Amino acid sequence: MKRKHWIRISIVAIIIVLLIVWLRPEKEKSDDALYTTTALTRGNIENTVSATGALSALETVEVGAQVSGIIEKLLVDFNSSVTKGQLLAVLDKTPFRVSVQEAQARVDSAAAELERLETELERNRPLFENGHISQSEFLQWETQAATARANLKSAQAALKRALTNLGYTEIRSPMNGTVIERTVDEGQTIAASFQAPKLFLIARDLTKMQIEALVDESDIGLIRQGQQTRFTVQSYPDRRFTGTVRQIRLQPTTINNVVNYTVVVDAENRDRVLLPGMTATVDFMVEYKENVLMVPNSALNLRPSEGIEIERAQAPDSATASSGKAAPSATGAPENARKQMGYVFVPLEKEKLRIVFFRKGAADTSHTEVVASRMLEEGTRVVTKFANPPAALNNNRRNPFMMGGPPRGGRPR
Repeated sequence: MKRKHWIRISIVAIIIVLLIVWLRPEKEKSDDALYTTTALTRGNIENTVSATGALSALETVEVGAQVSGIIEKLLVDFNSSVTKGQLLAVLDKTPFRVSVQEAQARVDSAAAELERLETELERNRPLFENGHISQSEFLQWETQAATARANLKSAQAALKRALTNLGYTEIRSPMNGTVIERTVDEGQTIAASFQAPKLFLIARDLTKMQIEALVDESDIGLIRQGQQTRFTVQSYPDRRFTGTVRQIRLQPTTINNVVNYTVVVDAENRDRVLLPGMTATVDFMVEYKENVLMVPNSALNLRPSEGIEIERAQAPDSATASSGKAAPSATGAPENARKQMGYVFVPLEKEKLRIVFFRKGAADTSHTEVVASRMLEEGTRVVTKFANPPAALNNNRRNPFMMGGPPRGGRPR
């Protein structure tokens, strides 16, 4: 019996609830059934241009060898810190020492020959002066002595070259820095025929890095020297790094039929977490507005549902900027002025809205800046979505600035 009693009570309760819902007046329904609203807030708006590029040291130098030979000693390795003039590697000096000895021997021989000929020349000079030998005979002695002097200079130059090549067997660092690449091993033979082979790559200062980012030709007009950037690397996805545009190179690069330009970005790397070769995703800060009144883009240029009463539109030229200067009129204004105007719907009461015009400023993917408006302020609620948009939305869209009144779909007051 108790069970049947509770079943009867439950059925009666359900019927009462259904009757209350059915008989409730239509006017008491929540506004949420007609539209969705949100409050205006202040925040930051930024426009960016994105590109990718590789990180590299700000200044790098390739260290090579000017002579051929066998690597006898390697004194540094990857990541070694080096100073200017420090010995990095030594080639086998044996053949170069032999070349120096041969050149020295030729110098000694040429010097001895010159000494002999000059002695002969001085011995025959008095005979020529006293007329005992002819001028042509004396000229031969002078010619032989001059030739010996030239041979001595040539031998001395060969000796100097041999000594220089001997010095080239010691590979030294041209600057202070860090070895980031080593391409040879001990015992390896290097051949310096037409160009010096690369042995090491040294970066001067890894606390300063650069990014060579490729920017599409459609965006390059927004990039300027000194512009601030923000970038990330895959190794630290949650960390944001900053940089500054140093150079926009004029040499174009075509990739997949798209013209790109190289933009060089300088970045600080004091904690040395950025490594050469990392791929960076760079955002160039084209426009940035801080702490401005923002309208959600979803609230812009909506068309109300049928049956919602719309209060007659406020004249766009009554919107005033925070500076007190009047905003330009939307009606009859030039095309660019009309593009700067926007409108939103502000709820007044149930099923009644007011259309409010304002002058637009910076915009990003989610918000638009309110530059001038007398009625919009922080906390003002605006409509962001209608539950039942008009069926003629796609076929009969009208510009409220060309109408002198509210958009079609509402009942003017």
